Amino acid sequence: MAVPEIVPIAHEPEYRTETIGRYEGGQFLASVTYAFPNGVSLGDGWEEHKRLYAVLHRFDSEGRHIDSDIWCAGTWAEQQRHPYGNDSVPARAESRLAEMLDGLPQLEYGDIAIRPFQLAADGVIFGLIPERHEEGEGEDDWAELYPDRFGFSAPWDGQYDT
Repeated sequence: MAVPEIVPIAHEPEYRTETIGRYEGGQFLASVTYAFPNGVSLGDGWEEHKRLYAVLHRFDSEGRHIDSDIWCAGTWAEQQRHPYGNDSVPARAESRLAEMLDGLPQLEYGDIAIRPFQLAADGVIFGLIPERHEEGEGEDDWAELYPDRFGFSAPWDGQYDT
């Protein structure tokens, strides 16, 4: 079944879609996620390229992408050197995400429905991108959230696979 024009995403507290919902200006999808820039291989020094981002995507009420706030908290190498405390890479990312969410007026967590979109920041692809997972010819049948790497497919009920 082809990717619909608007893809539903179910709110799941305490899991990967816990920070999605609506606000005065429309809808939002937020996360803390690791990513590699395009073209980086997992050879020596990969730890300097793996980055942790705080991400907030905003959409209008019809699910059209408005803008994104993407902030790099640091690298995996830095996290290994200072894994704990308020100044650790994960703590900085979570703090920044909380600030981003606090800036959304009338925030309410819940299900959303958004249109596929794509953008790049720091050489990393972000977005909800239609893909083809079934063999043979035909339409895209999957929508993958990047760089989080979880996807949506038929029956298009907002549930996702990792």
